[in-house]
Amino acid sequence: MTDHDPSDTTTAPRSRDEVTPDNPFTLPGFFAALDDGDLLAAACEDCGARLIPPRPACYACGGRDLRAEPQPTTGTVVSYTEVRTPPSALEGRAPYTVAIVELDSGARLTGRVDVPYDDASIGMSVRLTVRPLDDDERELALDHETDWPIHEFDSV
Repeated sequence: MTDHDPSDTTTAPRSRDEVTPDNPFTLPGFFAALDDGDLLAAACEDCGARLIPPRPACYACGGRDLRAEPQPTTGTVVSYTEVRTPPSALEGRAPYTVAIVELDSGARLTGRVDVPYDDASIGMSVRLTVRPLDDDERELALDHETDWPIHEFDSV
């Protein structure tokens, strides 16, 4: 991976002062780490749930004892659908497949898959890839999102 060391910010922020753009428990911090090749989740110390992107409170049990944890980039498709009517800026990409992927750690992440809908399947093995936004995606992005990378899944 890269120089993002989750041990620098291992626990979820508890005060407003701890909520900084480089903290992986914020969307800017999560996407900065992802752009550097680090997929991070919040691991709940109370129930073991893994949350992507990381959050300062567990949505499974409400616990506040969470730490940033690197995640594997491999997993399997647990659900998928086909997008036939995308936002107008992405019309040229339709149809495309979007899936919920359970990573090998048990965390789940939604993203585009590189295969047509008819070639996708439950249990299909995939690997996460990260890339910069294309022009059409940049057109849809909010100003603060234009530096955030796109994550997609490639079949393996």
